[in-house]
Amino acid sequence: MGVVNIFLSDPIGEGLADFEHDGLRFTFDRLDGDGPRRLVEGEMWAFVDWVMEDCSGLEMCRRLRADPRTVDAHVTIILEADDADDRRRALKAGADDYMIGPLDRTVVLDRVLAVHGRRHARGPAQQVRLGKLVIDVLALQARWDDRPVALRPNEFRLLRFFVENPDRVLSRHDLIEGLGKLDPPIDERTVDVWIGRLRRALKDVGAGHMLRTVRAMGYVLDSP
Repeated sequence: MGVVNIFLSDPIGEGLADFEHDGLRFTFDRLDGDGPRRLVEGEMWAFVDWVMEDCSGLEMCRRLRADPRTVDAHVTIILEADDADDRRRALKAGADDYMIGPLDRTVVLDRVLAVHGRRHARGPAQQVRLGKLVIDVLALQARWDDRPVALRPNEFRLLRFFVENPDRVLSRHDLIEGLGKLDPPIDERTVDVWIGRLRRALKDVGAGHMLRTVRAMGYVLDSP
């Protein structure tokens, strides 16, 4: 079953139930100024409030368009009133569409289903790069300086999440959440096993020690 990822800057995004329709599962999650906190595997839609807690909606649109993870997302900005100048500013900042708030689950799904039926899914970026490290999302393959990195599925997804969040310390919980492993929950020590395998695989292709442990905090993938 295909997945359509719906992110909302409104806190309601954290508690909305999934919806299945026509062979697709529509999932909901919260979006803040740092972008998605988990892997986005499939088509992405973002509903961005004009005023957010940590940045403006216009700035969030610009960030989404500048982020390789979300550059192809369908972005709808939520206006507080139907103001022509605000509409122009939103579209100029990178929004595809606009709506007048407030939103609820039915309103969001109605908009996604209506527009989804009129456009081809663009899906996630096909490749994610960090220096010599290239993640081919469609082929499920990682390469370091054109050398394939031998990875199991969980380690591949873990590496992709690190590459999409470089130079950021990620706790075990962050990594489990990022890989969508919170439900059912898994032992946080499982992350250490994945990290060990990932480090060995990177070392085998000459990538060195780019994956660093931050004591009592978590792990970070250092940019070249």
